[in-house]
Amino acid sequence: MSLLGGGILKGMAVTLRNFVGSYFDRDRLTTNDYAWRAGDSLPQHAGEYPKEEGEQLRDTTTVNNYSRNFPMLLHDEGEPMDSIRCVACQICERECPPQCIYIEKSEDKKERGGNKAQFYPAKFDIDVSVCMSCQICVEVCPFDAIVMNSQFELSTPDRFGGLLLRRDDLLKSNGYYHKIHPEEAAARDQRMAEEKAAKEAKKKAAAEAAKKKAEENAKAEAEAGNEKQEDPQ
Repeated sequence: MSLLGGGILKGMAVTLRNFVGSYFDRDRLTTNDYAWRAGDSLPQHAGEYPKEEGEQLRDTTTVNNYSRNFPMLLHDEGEPMDSIRCVACQICERECPPQCIYIEKSEDKKERGGNKAQFYPAKFDIDVSVCMSCQICVEVCPFDAIVMNSQFELSTPDRFGGLLLRRDDLLKSNGYYHKIHPEEAAARDQRMAEEKAAKEAKKKAAAEAAKKKAEENAKAEAEAGNEKQEDPQ
């Protein structure tokens, strides 16, 4: 017959044993500070994580290629606001289940990399105290502007302002995205390149078809004019 509450006592004994043992054996410590910097290679096992103090709102993580935490905004090469992908369409704001995203669209437009001028987010806030990391914002974004970060060192004594990430806090380069999620980033870039190539091919085909049609119309008009000259009646 098992003792009532025996499982609780066994669990407390394990905790007590590790607590006392931690004074003699550091491997018994139950918590460690792990941090990874964007220039380092990704650790694959728990024992490979470098042990150092994490930094608030820096490019640090303790997880592998498949980890996800809170969203971030991507920008391409160059100045962040000159190459930000987000056009403030506000789809992610509308689709967010906990309604933790707030966006204000700019009043003016900016040209990006030779493309047509687009709106950009004048404000883009995410309340990570509410965000549940569901990735719905990533899935609904039509511009591949928002993806999931692996950063987790977000603890702060400021319960409200410290957990409200502003646009500049969320902005990360596509190069950083490739370092923390290389497989996902490469697949996303390949898909974007294929979609761009398909659009350019469609645009080129439409231009060639319009040119051919214009030539045929011009030829038909010329033939009609010649027939009219040959038959004055």
